Parts: sequence; C-alpha cells; structure tokens
Amino acid sequence: MNGLLGPGALYLFAIRALVTLIVIPFHESAHALVSWLLGDPTAKNAGRLSLNPLRHFDPVGTVCMLLGGVGWARPVGVQPYRFRNPKVGMAVSAAAGPMSNLLLAYICMILYKAAVYATNGAAAGVVLDFLWLMISMNTSLAVFNLLPVPPFDGSRIFLLFLPQRTYFRAMRYERVIMAVVLLLVLTGLLDRPLSFCVNAVWQGLDTGTLFVDALFRGL
Repeated sequence: MNGLLGPGALYLFAIRALVTLIVIPFHESAHALVSWLLGDPTAKNAGRLSLNPLRHFDPVGTVCMLLGGVGWARPVGVQPYRFRNPKVGMAVSAAAGPMSNLLLAYICMILYKAAVYATNGAAAGVVLDFLWLMISMNTSLAVFNLLPVPPFDGSRIFLLFLPQRTYFRAMRYERVIMAVVLLLVLTGLLDRPLSFCVNAVWQGLDTGTLFVDALFRGL
C-alpha cells in the first residue's frame, strides 16, 4: 500500500495527470480543426475546437489514460457528406489526431534532449520527467489510435482501402470490437505488437532529433 501511495507514485500520477490534460484535448481538437477546414463544422459547433479538457474527456478512457498511459476521449462528431470526398475527408480528419500526438512527441523530444544538456538540479528532474512522459504518452496514444479497427482513428484511415459497405458493416460491431481490444490490452496480449510499434516511433523520434545532440555537443 505504501508503494502505491508513496511520494514517488503520487509524483508520477501528478505528472501523468498534467500530461493527460494536455494530450487528450490536443488530439481531439486536431480532429475538430481539420474537419472544419475540410468543410464540416459539426465538431466546431459542438465546442470541440477547444483545448478545454472538460469538452473532451470520457470518464472510462481518462481513467485508463491516467493508470495505464493509453486511453480515449469522447468521439468527435463528423458528418462525412459535408466533405467534398467523404472517404478522403474521413481519413484525413481521423489522421489529424494521431499526427498531432506525433508532432507533440517530436517537439518534446527536441526539448527533452536540449534540457538534458542545458539543465541540472531538482527542477531539471521535474522538467525531464514531464517531457519524458509527454513523449511516452503521445507516442502510445498515436499508436493505439492507429489500430485499423472501429472505433479507432486507424479504421477511418483504413476505410480508404475498403469498400464503404464493408466498413459500415464493421461499424455496427464497434462496441464489441472496442470491448475485445480492451480485453486484449488488459490481458497483455497486445503488449508485444504495441510495444514494437511504440519503440519504432521512439527510434524515429530519436533519429529525427539527432541534430539537437550534434548542436549541443558542438558547443
């Protein structure tokens, strides 16, 4: 019990909570923004083009995010018929969420490497822990949401390569599929493939920010 409620655990939970307050609204607002830019104001009119966390949080998904680093928010409403090309519009607006997380992760990787070279002391440790969790949770959320099954964003991207009838037939079983995926996550059966993908993203972020290492080592 002391381990679960000790200073270290509470410290980690506090940082994870702060990161969650940033990551989920950023992800969902990206969906809303791109949908609006592509001609569908549904999410904007519903108040989802906002960084206010309360407009996006799903109770269960938020708890999963806080405890396990992977979760979900309330779905952003989309009206495909408002797009010039519904399938492309759905795919692009869906991709906006995970791409926003990867962008945040990339920025935080740059800041993390810069902070490693430029800071020291206790305050530096807090900054590094925050940035590390920002990278970790953003990459995990991006990978998780790119699963090519409903209701995840990846399914709407995958729609580009499927007959529309097949996709909407699968959507009928969205809740069942979601329950199965959650079961696989909770039992650890998805750990290996998800970890492989997350590690690949980490490697890409590290490679894409080698210029930061070169810059500071050259000073």
